[in-house]
Amino acid sequence: MIPLRDRNPTRRTPVVTFGLIAACFAVFLLELSISLSGGDAALGRFFNEWGAVPARISAALAAGNDLAPAMLTTITSQFLHGGWLHILGNMLFLWIFGNNVEDRLGRIPFLGFYLLGGIAAALTQVWIDPSSHAPLVGASGAIAAVLGVYFVLWPGARILSLVFLGFFYQLLEVPALIVLGYWFVLQLVSGAASLGAETAASGVAFFAHIGGFVAGAVVGFVLRMTGLGRGLGMRPPG
Repeated sequence: MIPLRDRNPTRRTPVVTFGLIAACFAVFLLELSISLSGGDAALGRFFNEWGAVPARISAALAAGNDLAPAMLTTITSQFLHGGWLHILGNMLFLWIFGNNVEDRLGRIPFLGFYLLGGIAAALTQVWIDPSSHAPLVGASGAIAAVLGVYFVLWPGARILSLVFLGFFYQLLEVPALIVLGYWFVLQLVSGAASLGAETAASGVAFFAHIGGFVAGAVVGFVLRMTGLGRGLGMRPPG
């Protein structure tokens, strides 16, 4: 099931969402330049320097000093991507679901929420696999936090999705509750399966997705119960 767009209008231009997408593509162009000039080894060094390396972060947390460089990578890693499919998939999800969350929170609060959601996602993966030396890269943890808020505030929003049925596919409008619920269950199942071997062996940090989504859902419940930000954007249905 691949979401393509939602039917959940906003009242304001999603400037921050546009900016985040543009920043990710700008960094991706830098990655392509590094790869072309220095090859995979140079790109690997770039990822190792600016990606979030669990072993480095867990060592800094255990030592209790010099945390800033390690923690900074939990932010910089959110703008790195490992390939075209990685960045295009992430930016599609951010475009579909980010504009409504930005509309509800407001621009500056949304930016803070997005970055903090990505940090929470990275730290969840660090907690699960603290000795890993594979750098975490990608916006998916932060985007998972956005999905968590959307899941709570707009469960009935209609999402035009490409649904695969065996060898066939069909375009269907599916409630966000099903689209995002299916996505989260898939992360849980894949994450549980990854625990039997090297957690990051598949190259996908499933627990970062899980941690980001849960953090976003908590924020969503707070917004729903308190009504915070309701005057800034669209009132959530239901």
